[in-house]
Amino acid sequence: MQRSLFTAVTGLRNHQVKMDVIGNNIANVNTTAYKTGRVRFQDVLSQNIRGASAPQAGRGGINPAQVGLGMSIAGIDTIHTQGSLQNTGRATDLAIQGNGFFVVSDGMSMYFTRDGAFSLGADGDLVNSGNGFKPLGWMANIDGTINADGPLVPINIPIGEKVVTSATQNLIFSGNINATSEVADEYETECIIYDSQGGMHTVRLTFTKTGDNAWGWGAEYADEDGNFVAVTTGSGTLTFDASGNLSASTGVPITFTPAGGAALLTIDPNFEGVSQVVGNSSALVRYQDGFPVGELEGFAIGKSGVISGVYSNGLVRELAQIALASFASPEGLMKGAANMYQVSANSGQPRIGAAGFEGRGIIETATLEMSNVDLSFEFTEMITTSRAFQANSRVITSSDDLLQEIVNLKR
Repeated sequence: MQRSLFTAVTGLRNHQVKMDVIGNNIANVNTTAYKTGRVRFQDVLSQNIRGASAPQAGRGGINPAQVGLGMSIAGIDTIHTQGSLQNTGRATDLAIQGNGFFVVSDGMSMYFTRDGAFSLGADGDLVNSGNGFKPLGWMANIDGTINADGPLVPINIPIGEKVVTSATQNLIFSGNINATSEVADEYETECIIYDSQGGMHTVRLTFTKTGDNAWGWGAEYADEDGNFVAVTTGSGTLTFDASGNLSASTGVPITFTPAGGAALLTIDPNFEGVSQVVGNSSALVRYQDGFPVGELEGFAIGKSGVISGVYSNGLVRELAQIALASFASPEGLMKGAANMYQVSANSGQPRIGAAGFEGRGIIETATLEMSNVDLSFEFTEMITTSRAFQANSRVITSSDDLLQEIVNLKR
């Protein structure tokens, strides 16, 4: 009698734990990136009433007779299936499409989460404003290069604070030089270029006809008084074929040191777009790659987690890259508060790197991952669990009735 009582108690106790898990799943049905839990049961030690015997002397074998002593919890699993993605319209809301976790820190320890509800803090760092944890990644160096093998640091986006410039390195020319020009005739064109400090300078190129289908070119720049002076280097020749197409271009880059302490400018002119046919001379600079001083006005986050800054001068430069982590066994992670996970002995060590590589998913911007709780499944589980709890309670009351009958035998 008592055996059935204690067996039923294990059913009550462990179905209550399952109901706790179901209740937690339902409570978190709208929690960002929540992963549903699942309880698995197993039976426990069985008591042998009779052992088994093998067939012998024409008699068949006898099966063992055992009475189970109840059940226990085999495990509480976290189901890491993909949750639905919901567009939010906020540029700093991020979701992972595929496997992986954001790497976040509270300044002391490292945690992992699928919750990408980030915003910009007062210090310009990306932060989960709900708990203060900061996503980690790699900041770009001064020339915009990101080293994804370097140490992880908080992501800083200094809107309105960071000022950048870019010195001109290339000039691309297009247009025409009049084929009917006489030898020694000249054609001049001017362009604006920028130095390493964002200073603006005027450069004048002079094309001089040296013979049939042949031209020389030389460069000058305007000094502080507006007078054109010769550059340190910067001259060459252009040769055209009989159809007026450029067939050869020689020369040395344009170099000079601007006043005011800026670095030496080295500019490579490209004349592939210049032709020599009959008509007015119109050759000019179609493109130069320098930029004046500009402030960081905005940013965009790509699928690989690269954050590109957009500056007021039109320059777009990489600022940072958000890191993702993957695990050999994500189900082995330890759950923490605030949608966080921690490494456990069975999760394996994090494999940290860029999104889209080594099994890590891609990052979707202006999007959050929703909970993967299936309410219809949870309600069904709740019904079967409550019925199982009820049935086990009936075993207890029935066993109690039997014990009461035994007690009554004495009367």
